[in-house]
Amino acid sequence: MASERALKLGAAASVAALMALTAVADIMSATPEPRRIVLCGLAALLPAAALWQCLRRLAPRTPRMEAQDSALPHGAGPAAASGRELSDTIHALEARLEHAPIALFSIQNAAGAGMVAPLNASARRLLAPGRASAPQDLHQLLAAQTAGQRQLISFDTERGVERALVAVSALAMQGAPQRLAALMPVESELEAEALNAWRELVQVLTHEIMNSLTPVASLSRTACGLLDEAAAGLPADIHADLGTALDAISRRAASLVDFVGSYRSLSTVPQAQPQRVLLEELFERLSMLIAPQWQELGGRVSFSVEPASLAVMIDPGQLEQALINLLKNAAEAIAGKAPEAQVRARLSRGGRLRIEVSDNGPGVPEALAAHIFTPFFSTKKQGRGIGLAMVRHLVHANGGTVRYARSVSAGARFMLTF
Repeated sequence: MASERALKLGAAASVAALMALTAVADIMSATPEPRRIVLCGLAALLPAAALWQCLRRLAPRTPRMEAQDSALPHGAGPAAASGRELSDTIHALEARLEHAPIALFSIQNAAGAGMVAPLNASARRLLAPGRASAPQDLHQLLAAQTAGQRQLISFDTERGVERALVAVSALAMQGAPQRLAALMPVESELEAEALNAWRELVQVLTHEIMNSLTPVASLSRTACGLLDEAAAGLPADIHADLGTALDAISRRAASLVDFVGSYRSLSTVPQAQPQRVLLEELFERLSMLIAPQWQELGGRVSFSVEPASLAVMIDPGQLEQALINLLKNAAEAIAGKAPEAQVRARLSRGGRLRIEVSDNGPGVPEALAAHIFTPFFSTKKQGRGIGLAMVRHLVHANGGTVRYARSVSAGARFMLTF
């Protein structure tokens, strides 16, 4: 209906315009005075304007923009909408890149070396003080990686040596070759898997050994009793030899049962029961428990917390046991002089709790530092390799990590981070 009406209006306007122009032409031919020419021209504008409006109504209308275009400024078109969508996409990608859980680095040169720059927050935290102790060494290690390969690398940090998985890809930016390195620290995950593997191994070994030792110990005791009953029918020398042999078997079986039982503790540690603990109070309890033993050796242990109100959600019994094991090892390692140890707690970067245990002993040889937390490994003649393995187990059970850190001075230094 609207289109038919527009057509009728257009036709009428066209006829009127033609009649007006014809009349103007007749007047101009009859009396070509300037004033009349102007008046006739003005009179012809009205039908021409009506004709123009009719033609605008007859023209097809463009479809309305999408709902999101209504928010654009007045006069903005499809190009502005497309630009805004592109800007939102770029901002979203930048936010995801910045908060990615892996450290991303750009390597400007595609050759074997190049300039390395961090691309997100994880990479900057890795290079910040308190993490990588030699950032330039880490840069050189990343720059030497080959594109298209994955490799497990190790680098030094203030908490000790850490391992990370690095993957490098090659790309070109504005015609310039570059490499993109993704670095994911996996030290905590590898330690957790190693602990689980050791715990399962110890559980299987102790179970099988105990199953064999228990009847041996029981039968040896029974045989000793039977030998005493049959003493009258045996020569004295044979009775003595059998008694000595059975007693040796019984004692050795009992000793092995006790020895294996100590390893069973690695696989039977109860689940951590975390609660809010004031470290100052926990350190006071430890001091009352340990200080007398160190005083008997002519030494001392000092505890400090900064700030004094520092608290943590942790299992207090398991943390105390881990610190007791570390201090016991320190006391046993120091010989020939008065033992001294310091236990300090403070907040590190990122709001993490750091407990440092250091002593004035000989320290750990560089070649052995990587093995001291391994179960069954010990440098002592009578050692069983349980103390430090239990420390690592207890710390990991409470969501923390323990590292042997190189000490600036003499002695050993262990760092517990939660």
